[in-house]
Amino acid sequence: MKTSEIRALFSVVSRPEVVSLAGGMPAVTALPLDAVGSMIGELVSGMGAQTLQYGSGQGDPRLRERICDVMALEGITDASPSEVVVTVGSQQALDLVTRVFIDPGDVVLAEGPSYVGALGVFQSSEARVRHVAMDDDGLIPEAVEEALLESRAAGDRVKFLYTVPNFHNPAGVTLSEPRRQALIELANRYDLLIIEDNPYGLLGFEHEPLRALRARDNQRVIYLGSFSKTFSPGLRVGWVLAPLAVREKLVLATEAQVLCPPSLTQYAVARYLDTQPWREQIKTFTELYRERRDATLESLAALMPAGTTWTRPDGGFYVWLKLPHGLDAKLMQPRAVNAHVAYVPGIGFYADGSGREYMRLSYCYPEPDRIREGVRRLARVIEAELDLHTTFDTVDTGTFRAVGPGTRTPQVPDVESYVGPANRDTFKDDRA
Repeated sequence: MKTSEIRALFSVVSRPEVVSLAGGMPAVTALPLDAVGSMIGELVSGMGAQTLQYGSGQGDPRLRERICDVMALEGITDASPSEVVVTVGSQQALDLVTRVFIDPGDVVLAEGPSYVGALGVFQSSEARVRHVAMDDDGLIPEAVEEALLESRAAGDRVKFLYTVPNFHNPAGVTLSEPRRQALIELANRYDLLIIEDNPYGLLGFEHEPLRALRARDNQRVIYLGSFSKTFSPGLRVGWVLAPLAVREKLVLATEAQVLCPPSLTQYAVARYLDTQPWREQIKTFTELYRERRDATLESLAALMPAGTTWTRPDGGFYVWLKLPHGLDAKLMQPRAVNAHVAYVPGIGFYADGSGREYMRLSYCYPEPDRIREGVRRLARVIEAELDLHTTFDTVDTGTFRAVGPGTRTPQVPDVESYVGPANRDTFKDDRA
């Protein structure tokens, strides 16, 4: 196990002078906090004996029923509450699935780049991650098939494909409709399990939610969901939807790990879904994130130097930016922090150490004016790096060295000096 590129930034992004375009923190201040607070208070005063007691390892039955209602918005209409396991966020859901299926040395296929939290789970389970190429329409089915065949020819056991199909973290792209069907056909042809991680699916800006992969196949797709992005990340409530045989193993795994998910937070989410206008609240979140996405894209178009490219998300939290040739987001990070702007280097989203020319920008948390200021600061840092590269000779690693006798590589501070102890293209980005 190793430190996450995002967690290493926490002590930096909490400083008020730093504009954080790093962490994907939802805008919980957009919730009706008075109503939510009263709801939770009444829940404890009226049902304290149940809400403050141990619960079922599978999760509260009423909440599992409401989870099925939520999934129906993405076309999953055949789900049964008996197939749902409530978890401590979808991060625990992913960990449980990995515990059930992965043996050391097994191969997991995953998008390149991929969600950093998933990579941590796979690495801690001693799985080998093989990245599969993406483009502006998401995961490329032909690349999945090629990776699957090559892995099997090498004698590797591919246990599953892990994918974030909607408003991808970190890339921001969405898997197109034709490719969704193509993936299901591949799964059936090669007896492949798909893990569909979908925390952002209801936060689309341009269209109604796309039909989930799980809605197309109820045996080869395990679906992971979360209330962190549509209600509250602090409650830590997620879920797994899996066939009954798998569900039994997941319940055993969660009982061994945490005994049962917290009762109070489960009751709180169920009461929220029962009594609050949660669909309208999702629309409120969506409009807020759309405004911040627009501020990000407009600022990038106005301020970024030539050679910088980025994706144009139509939902979710993230923009994936590629630096001009020769620049290294990891090496540049301490200088950005010194300029009071934070981002996540792309290297954190690859299991093989690639992605140094990329960075993830998150627009969900800062106000639009702060986003514009953050992009302005970031653009100045990139321009300064480009100026250095006109003076110094670049090398393949993305570092630089002085030209002439006595060449040496300068000592570049790591971001940890600010926070305390603690190369290949994968898809083509659109220029805004």
